[in-house]
Amino acid sequence: MSGGLSKRLVPDGLWALVAPLLPSFAARPQGGGTAPRDERGVFTAVVYVLTSECAWRQLPYTFGVSPATAHRRFAMWTEAGVWRRLHRAVLDGLGARDELDWASVIVDAAAARARR
Repeated sequence: MSGGLSKRLVPDGLWALVAPLLPSFAARPQGGGTAPRDERGVFTAVVYVLTSECAWRQLPYTFGVSPATAHRRFAMWTEAGVWRRLHRAVLDGLGARDELDWASVIVDAAAARARR
């Protein structure tokens, strides 16, 4: 994966927030399996799929991660609550720097015709 695209998709500041949130992988007791993947590379591939609306099966091989590995890790991270915790970490960081204005935040809005 080229360093330029990787750094744009997952800059160092974002990776510093994400890395501690990712669950660690233990070696399989029976041995075998595939070698562990670079977590940042897998995360970058997942971010690419999510932001480009690319299908998992069309993930470019330049990321160095198979589409199956990227999707499996995405599902595992989703189940582990990584995305929810990352969202909270970003909000906490912005709040600590007084960069959030809760007075102008819209949580949910809907427009519907009123019934009689």
